[in-house]
Amino acid sequence: MEQNNMDLETIAMTLVGNAGEGRSLAFEALNEAKKGNFEKAEQLLKESQKRTLAAHEIQTQLICNEADGNKTEMNLLMVHAQDHLMTSMLARELITELIEIYKNK
Repeated sequence: MEQNNMDLETIAMTLVGNAGEGRSLAFEALNEAKKGNFEKAEQLLKESQKRTLAAHEIQTQLICNEADGNKTEMNLLMVHAQDHLMTSMLARELITELIEIYKNK
C-alpha cells in the first residue's frame, strides 16, 4: 500500500478495521473452543490471522516508507490504529494458548 495512493485517514481506518476484525474473530474462536467446537475455533483463528496479517502488512509498508525517507505524519488516529493492531496481535496470541488449554481439558 503506497502512502501516496491513500490518505493517512484511510490508511489508519484500514488498519483499525483489519485489526479489529482479527481481534473479534479471535474472540469468536475462543467462544467456540469453550463449547468444544475446536474445528470451528481453528477456522476462526485462521481467518483472524489473515485479517491481522493484512493490517500488519500496512504497518510494514509504513515503516518501509519511513525508512526510505517518506515520513508518516503521526496523529491521534494513526496512534489509535497502531494500538488496535498491537492489542489484536496480543489477543490472538493469548487466545491461541487458551484454546490449547481447552483442548487439553
